[in-house]
Amino acid sequence: QVQLVESGGGLVQAGDSLRLSCAASGRTFSTYAGAWFRQAPGKEREIVAYITSTGRFTYYADSVKGRFTISRDNAKSTVYLQMNSLKSEDTAVYFCAARNIATVKASDYAYWGQGTQVTVSS
Repeated sequence: QVQLVESGGGLVQAGDSLRLSCAASGRTFSTYAGAWFRQAPGKEREIVAYITSTGRFTYYADSVKGRFTISRDNAKSTVYLQMNSLKSEDTAVYFCAARNIATVKASDYAYWGQGTQVTVSS
């Protein structure tokens, strides 16, 4: 079992930055890929980014490419999402997820955090 706890969400203005953190506990997190998903009201949960267990490979949704950066510190069992140049359309609940092999499908992930709200005002 892996327990995930997100933090760092909040209310910001368009153009601002935020850094989300996902702290993991339980089984050895360094063996799991980490991902960030988001879900806006009335929309399906969508992939934002993922990072492989070693951090060697990353993936970004087209909508965030060039603005968001995913990283991890396995010594701290934490995955980060640095979000720059935020837009109103980035407003959503952001969820951290983990599984053994990274994928872009939310339904593939067994381990989830509770989510953190990000609201970007224009």
